[in-house]
Amino acid sequence: MCMHHRQSPDGYSETTSDSLADTEAFIKWVQQLQDDKIHAVVTPRFVPTCTPELLQGLGQLAAQFDTPIQSHISESFDEVEYSSALHPENAGGDTALFDKAGLLRQRAVMAHGTCLTDPELKVLGQRGTALAHCPLSNFFFGDRVLHVRHAMQLGVKIGLGTDVAGGYSPSMLNAMRSCVIASRALCMSQYATMAPQLQTPAPPQTEPNPTRQNLTGVATAASAEPGDSFCIPAGSRKEVQAANLLDWKGAFWLATVGGAQALGLEKICGTLEVGKAFDALRVDTRNAAAFDVFPADTPMDIFQKFVNLGDDRNIKAVWVGGKLVHQKAS
Repeated sequence: MCMHHRQSPDGYSETTSDSLADTEAFIKWVQQLQDDKIHAVVTPRFVPTCTPELLQGLGQLAAQFDTPIQSHISESFDEVEYSSALHPENAGGDTALFDKAGLLRQRAVMAHGTCLTDPELKVLGQRGTALAHCPLSNFFFGDRVLHVRHAMQLGVKIGLGTDVAGGYSPSMLNAMRSCVIASRALCMSQYATMAPQLQTPAPPQTEPNPTRQNLTGVATAASAEPGDSFCIPAGSRKEVQAANLLDWKGAFWLATVGGAQALGLEKICGTLEVGKAFDALRVDTRNAAAFDVFPADTPMDIFQKFVNLGDDRNIKAVWVGGKLVHQKAS
């Protein structure tokens, strides 16, 4: 990870020349290992802690040694505002600064991106740069929910991430669940801001019951003030859901295929196909601690239960590249 002395704690700060020299030495050391599972990744921390000169030098190193790149981009209102204050001459946000330094390219992955504009997203798509969607972390400090489907429509590759310290869980299973919840929160926020003409009066309550909770979200006659109650027509709700909603299958795709595409490894991994690396888990659902399996459950039912409710207790073995790297005692 590279950070200039600007806005960095003393223990993390370094000069631009030292940062570039150490990065180059590290890249050479990793590459001489000749291990196809270990790669040096050029990592500018993010715009607030990196000068343009440092970004430019890191971009040149990534091009020279053909390394992947990772950083954070437009991750919160505060970060965007602060970056703009540091670079008043720059009108294109983090995207323009990274792009000018040659850091937006294939095998470059930028975390978050919740505050990217459509023109910026299009630049990422054109450069082949991917976003790491970190939904749990975004709930804590990202200020906005990433519009995953919209970004993908603009050509951006997206994989799923945890951001490790940004949220409370490093589990990809939890990341998948948070991804689904985030897409539902996005739908809800859009319902709340839809044009008034799409709002129709709520059906009257013929038998008001002050103790009954209305699970549709429509105010009851017992609680509503005149003119307060409304609902969004079903057709409009379906349009919002089609544009934004992700289910557990979509989240699993982002965690597997999407991640492989984001890293430029889709020809090597991401799916179980002949000729690809055997990266796999053996999941035991027979004695599932977190969920029950019933005779009528289909394989897809069981798979869904694991994605939504399972945890490490269900994982009995792990293969990476066809090699068994972890196995629990029976």
